[in-house]
Amino acid sequence: MEETYSLLDCGGGRKLERFGQYVLDRPCSQAVWRPCLGSDVWSRADGYFTREDGNKWTFRTRLPKSWTCRVGHVSFKISPTDFGHVGVFPEHLLVWNWMSKLIRGSSRQLSVLNLFAYTGGASLSLAKDGCQVCHLDASKKMVDWACRNAELNGLTESPIRWIVDDVNKFLNREVRRGRRYDGILLDPPSFGRGTNQELFKIDNNLLELLELCVKVLSPDATFLFLSCHTPGYTPLVLSNVLGQTVGRGEITSGEMAIVGEGITLPCGSYAAVTF
Repeated sequence: MEETYSLLDCGGGRKLERFGQYVLDRPCSQAVWRPCLGSDVWSRADGYFTREDGNKWTFRTRLPKSWTCRVGHVSFKISPTDFGHVGVFPEHLLVWNWMSKLIRGSSRQLSVLNLFAYTGGASLSLAKDGCQVCHLDASKKMVDWACRNAELNGLTESPIRWIVDDVNKFLNREVRRGRRYDGILLDPPSFGRGTNQELFKIDNNLLELLELCVKVLSPDATFLFLSCHTPGYTPLVLSNVLGQTVGRGEITSGEMAIVGEGITLPCGSYAAVTF
């Protein structure tokens, strides 16, 4: 049986997670409470990441360069990066489950655009549910990683377009082409760079980005899902932004979270429009 993900504990500004057969101890600014488990459990973590005096991993166990772990119904290649990421944000399981319910209620095949798509969790979940998917990220490394995840999930022949591009430039071209999507999801960073070092800052560019998204929604679109990890971008903030830019549909919002063993860890906000 394939190894799965679990949140073992969090607190003291850190989180203890099991990714398959390995346990990692990483920073988590939201976890301001005390850990539930004792220091003897935390000290047995296979890997420890800190941002003090520069980013640094310390490994107590000789870890492979990468391994496989299942989050929900999607398998991922896990690999510790220099920034402390490992190739999946488990809180996005909420998004995948939310979309699956909508898709199962649809009588047609949906075409969905996934922006800032990272290593493909949402894209692969959508493909498993029978959607046509356009997966876009500005990092070729991340798109290659997503393609590897597609292989792990037996989805290499699924209708997924893999695009390496700047989000705004791509959306403007799609507007000119007249291409439309039945669903869009996006998880914009606080700060990022496009394929040609185009600057993206969520404080300056989010409204323009959403206005472009609205232009590529089909007349009978099903949803638009916006998630965010930027401090201060609460569910109410995201709801207000969608209400102003989309202007139709029903808006729901809330916190993204990881449900652990005895505790729930908040991990950003979301707001969604269903039509």
